[in-house]
Amino acid sequence: MADDTRWLDADEQRTWRAFLTAQRLLFDRLERQLQHDAGLPLAYYEIMVQLSEAPDRRLRMSQLADWSLSSRSRLSHAVARLEAAGWVRRQACEEDRRGSWAELTDAGLAKLDDAAHGHVAAVRADLFDPLTEAQLHALREAGEALVAHLTGGAGADGVRPDGPGAPPTAEADGGDGTCGLAAPGPAARAARR
Repeated sequence: MADDTRWLDADEQRTWRAFLTAQRLLFDRLERQLQHDAGLPLAYYEIMVQLSEAPDRRLRMSQLADWSLSSRSRLSHAVARLEAAGWVRRQACEEDRRGSWAELTDAGLAKLDDAAHGHVAAVRADLFDPLTEAQLHALREAGEALVAHLTGGAGADGVRPDGPGAPPTAEADGGDGTCGLAAPGPAARAARR
């Protein structure tokens, strides 16, 4: 039996292990920060960000599952938890009785705004501050290339034209282009409420 495996050479192995370790350490730190400071898992925070950037702060559950890179059952469980906290409201879809909407409530937006300060500080401290401009540019290019590859060539700047990683449209994010990580100005805050 012939071995066709393209084994990693030493440099590739070093790259792979550095990527895995950095990714695990970063997401573990972000998860702990959000849990400690806001009582939110990172996955719930990401769901709330997706909703905050959607028109009228609501998305179809199926679209939210796709954008969150989550199974529908896992998303349904998360939305049920967010709903119990009063941060998300689920509504039946009148156009399609099998579907439903998830909508970020005013209380959910306030919770997200409160949680965002510490989250952004952690992202800046643990991802942006340690890297040079050249390293950040290389990281962005590598991330975009991997996303395009893993999603079937969706585009140079994100997952899908309308999915996670894609730049939000002005109407989708309240006009501020923040993706949940920049402080919106007063006009953008008013538009998001």
